[in-house]
Amino acid sequence: MDSTILSRRDLAFMLYEWLDAEALTRRTRFQDHNRETFDAALDTAERLATELFAPHNKKADSNEPHVVDGKVQIIPEVRAALQAFSAAGLMAAGHDYERGGMQLPVVVEKALAAYFTAANVSTSAYTFLTMSNANTLLKTGTPEQIQRFVTPMLEGRYFGTMCLSEPQAGSSLSDIITRAVPDGEHQYRLTGNKMWISAGEHELAENIVHLVLAKIPGEDGKLIPGVKGISLFIVPKFLVNDDGSLGDRNDVALAGLNHKMGNRGTTNCLLNFGEKGGAIGYLVGKPHQGLANMFHMMNEARIGVGLGAAVLGYTGYLHALDYARNRPQGRHPAQKDPAQPQLAIIEHTDVRRMLLAQKAYVEGGLGLVMYSARLVDEQQTAETPEAREHAARLLEFLTPMTKSWPSQWCVEANSLAIQVHGGYGYTREYNVEQFYRDNRLNAIHEGTHGIHGLDLLGRKVSMQDGALFKAFAAEVRKTIRKVRGSVGAPDVAPVGYAGIGQDLLSHADALEQAWQVLEQVTQKLYAVGDMNKTLANASTYLEACGHIVVAWIWLQQALVAAASLGANDADFYHGKLQACRYFFRWELPKVGPQLELLASIDTTTLDMKDAWF
Repeated sequence: MDSTILSRRDLAFMLYEWLDAEALTRRTRFQDHNRETFDAALDTAERLATELFAPHNKKADSNEPHVVDGKVQIIPEVRAALQAFSAAGLMAAGHDYERGGMQLPVVVEKALAAYFTAANVSTSAYTFLTMSNANTLLKTGTPEQIQRFVTPMLEGRYFGTMCLSEPQAGSSLSDIITRAVPDGEHQYRLTGNKMWISAGEHELAENIVHLVLAKIPGEDGKLIPGVKGISLFIVPKFLVNDDGSLGDRNDVALAGLNHKMGNRGTTNCLLNFGEKGGAIGYLVGKPHQGLANMFHMMNEARIGVGLGAAVLGYTGYLHALDYARNRPQGRHPAQKDPAQPQLAIIEHTDVRRMLLAQKAYVEGGLGLVMYSARLVDEQQTAETPEAREHAARLLEFLTPMTKSWPSQWCVEANSLAIQVHGGYGYTREYNVEQFYRDNRLNAIHEGTHGIHGLDLLGRKVSMQDGALFKAFAAEVRKTIRKVRGSVGAPDVAPVGYAGIGQDLLSHADALEQAWQVLEQVTQKLYAVGDMNKTLANASTYLEACGHIVVAWIWLQQALVAAASLGANDADFYHGKLQACRYFFRWELPKVGPQLELLASIDTTTLDMKDAWF
């Protein structure tokens, strides 16, 4: 039986046939690697995810962490899985050999993470947060901070968190009031509260390294308003002595656990800092540069959230596909004889519609995330400064959609997976209802759609005089030219699939038209001269732009699939082409009315008054 966690065949297609991860091995950093070493790492990830992460996914969901005598109790399978993950060296998979890492490309590292997140998002959250924390400190911390805190995290002995939100501030970080008062040359005392802190308290590791945003008071003792006063601090659960041994418990207390609809196996905490005089913290980087430093973690986390959303949708799709192939029910509309055997429900057209929609969403969403991961490799290791800068611009532009698009449409895939299961889909005996609950959180994790809409339309499209927007436009037009230059070539229109070239041409035309309209609408929105009106419908802009981007992702995949149809695995490539066809026929047309609405500078929502509700 094929895995219902992820499709290894599709991962191989994305890594090797489309994104050409093997080409990275020609670069100095990855020269010790080849496809065999990448596949060996994937084998390990698939095995651990299947044997240690997936089996306790439902158990962790139904047995949430709880507090006993002041300590958080978590089912033992979580610790065992995390220890195996660390023992396999996966916490440091992308890091330098000198740090115990494997120096794997980011795109391969994300493929490994995909397995664990799809198998058990709650348990994998502890690894995801720790790796992001360590990466942030490697970029912004001092050598001493790296040795004291990062090295144990990469070894899996310490785990990490990010502490941004506060009860009264939520996503508005300018309104945080956690204070950090200097206490000696290199340390501060922090007081305040942090809310929604995933992995904020547990007994799964020797120590927890909190990365905390706080404000250093001015000479008058008052906090600087806005984001300019924010600084970043390391605040460990236990202080760490110079020899690396653990010291006293820091002044960080668990005030309570939040109980969410999904990700129930991950502790989610309200933390109090400084109940006994002030939690000891260490400044990361320069004062008042905290938000810029934390953005290293936040941007990585946004790609991670998009990955999680995509693969939760993906595993739901595979479960629905397996169910549809094995569940007999009903007969074709033209078959009137009740004595005839029932059909597997995959034979019913509407079930195929739902499965095809899921396939289009999850393979498109995963493709977007994997492409973004490949851009990180380009940004870090491309051979020329120009290539690195181009990749950075593309990544900056795509990040809001890489996070938000899967968090919207792969949740829709989970909803359809429930529908395919019928009444059984709503019961806890089947997995798909949990996948939906787990995935629904991703629309809020690392910023809501509204926040990312404002980021995309309010910042990214106008940054550097539109350089980011123009960089992506160039990629879209490059793909369109490639399609038009390939149609009619023997390797694009193989025998047995007449019309594929015409289909690709049609898709290219539709993509070109949609992108041109998006450019026109963007110009019109900025010509209004009133940012309240420009940004009033930013979420709709995000959704429309995201659909166009994923259409582009699908067209690229279809080009590769069309050229490979003559290979032995023809069914796989036919599936890719049909999913692309679905996206262009059923999904891309949805952006037309959205762009028309945006172009009208509609103020319906902006004009609504509180009292009218």
